[in-house]
Amino acid sequence: MSYNSYLSVLLMAATCCSLVITYLSWKRRELPIAISYGLGLLTGAFYTFGYAFEIVSTTLDQIRFWLRIEYIGIPFGTILWFILVLQYTGRQKYINKWVIGFLMIVPMITFISHNTNEWHHLFYKSMTLDYSEGFPLAVLEKGPLYMLHVLYSYSFFVVGMVFLIQMFFKATPRMKKQIAFMIIGSWGPYGFTLVYLCGIIYMPIDISPFGFIFSGVFFLWGIYQFNMLRLAPLALQKVFASMQDAVMVFDLDNTLTSFNQSAVGVIQGLSHQWIGQPAVQLFNSYPVLLAKIVQGPSMASKIQLAGSTDEQFYNVHMSFITDIQHKPAGKMILISNVTEVVRSEERLRDNARQLSELNTFKDKMFNVVAHDIRDPLAVLINLMELMEDDMQDCNGDHEEIVREMGQQIQNTFILVESLLDWFRSQRGGMIFNPVERDLALAVQTSLRLLHVRSESKQIQIISEIPKDTYVYADKEMLDLIIRNLLSNAIKFTELGGTIRLRTEHAEDRIIVSVSDTGEGIPTDQASTLLQEFYPISSMGTAGERGVGLGLTLCREFVRLNGGEIWFDSAPAQGSTFYFSIPTPPEAPTQPPARGGQR
Repeated sequence: MSYNSYLSVLLMAATCCSLVITYLSWKRRELPIAISYGLGLLTGAFYTFGYAFEIVSTTLDQIRFWLRIEYIGIPFGTILWFILVLQYTGRQKYINKWVIGFLMIVPMITFISHNTNEWHHLFYKSMTLDYSEGFPLAVLEKGPLYMLHVLYSYSFFVVGMVFLIQMFFKATPRMKKQIAFMIIGSWGPYGFTLVYLCGIIYMPIDISPFGFIFSGVFFLWGIYQFNMLRLAPLALQKVFASMQDAVMVFDLDNTLTSFNQSAVGVIQGLSHQWIGQPAVQLFNSYPVLLAKIVQGPSMASKIQLAGSTDEQFYNVHMSFITDIQHKPAGKMILISNVTEVVRSEERLRDNARQLSELNTFKDKMFNVVAHDIRDPLAVLINLMELMEDDMQDCNGDHEEIVREMGQQIQNTFILVESLLDWFRSQRGGMIFNPVERDLALAVQTSLRLLHVRSESKQIQIISEIPKDTYVYADKEMLDLIIRNLLSNAIKFTELGGTIRLRTEHAEDRIIVSVSDTGEGIPTDQASTLLQEFYPISSMGTAGERGVGLGLTLCREFVRLNGGEIWFDSAPAQGSTFYFSIPTPPEAPTQPPARGGQR
């Protein structure tokens, strides 16, 4: 068997290796450089496969057929290699469909002219057979379009090599080894072809396809020894396990090599043009991330990225990517959005704080209750004992004692009623159900309930609230607010005084005022009256005793309805209590009904 048969077997083996690597590159097609690398190997596979059969062909027609197979890949190999170099050296921004289309013009001319050479002979002027080696070999006389193809290919090869050499001199020592393998591997097809075309050494066969074997050895060594294409696939295994998290992959020199789609939503401006660029240049706006990239494995929780415009919180985890020998091959940053977790924790802290305040409130209220419920009950007991003694001694008039007993019983009843209202509001028993309500009617209802007390002190109550003044509030709470403020006004207004109710509109709410001509609030009490702690109630102008819960309930119920409460007072000049309450929300405008055919 002649040596051309052995060469054919060698070329078939090279073709199989190229196809295997092309398949592996296709599986890793998420990385753009893997696509250009795989397509470049595929063009070489067409070349080696076609030439393997060309050198064992026996007729000129068979050789022409296998040449057409070879030229499926030959015209496009250089351009695909040049695109790979642009990606590898960080010049992805120059790669777009228009640039690629422009670069493919001459390769398409080469492909078409080769397949139509019998019509014009501009690619090959002639094609004959040479039997000097003991088997037929094609002798090709090159035409002008062939020379255009060679000149075009080597022009881009020279430019690509310049880019690689520039990158080599700027790279770190570890990266220089990887780039050196890229440079040496790239010389395989072009160096062998240059030797064959120049005729420096007599070569009866075209040694160009064997350059792909040389190139493949160096590329494979670079891939598996220096992780030229393995870095991103190793990280992508973790990306797929948590696609909602942002993942960015860097080599050991802190150069960005890959990222997933979620990272685009976290890092502003992140695009494939960033791949191949150093982290120091890319992440100046994200000092926290830059620090994580530079340092070793670490974990940071609930941080805000300085470059982000929204208030989002993230967990940032930096870890090493290791190869099959458990040696560091790169770095991976995993960024998890934990905004909802942080918000939930804040809500839990707020709830805990509110519960703590509620417990404090209850403790203080029990102190108030201990005083206010014990004293009137003790008085009732003493009065009852006196009544029993007097009723045994004489049948005199006990009207004063009975009146005092009635007052004390009434105060005790109000205390119990207020306590029930408060407990229902704090324990969820009182359901907050805001409705649209006519404020003037609500005031008149409370005035009827307090008519006896106001008449007994000859107090004139004037309501200047116009009819059809609507508010949006819980009915029971609104009644209690009005009733308590009016009750306090009656309590602290002298005999024959005046109480006046007014309203004022302010944007989307109504401000209600209750003014009296009473004795006013002492300065020492005014500073603490509506604060978080709850003072013991004062005695009224006619000796009335309160229960200490009225204003507390008013404040809580006004707050629940979305309003505020405050007051103005001066000694001997009376007091004015204000509270705001929302107006009814505007009903959505309904479009007029339209008539017409159905």
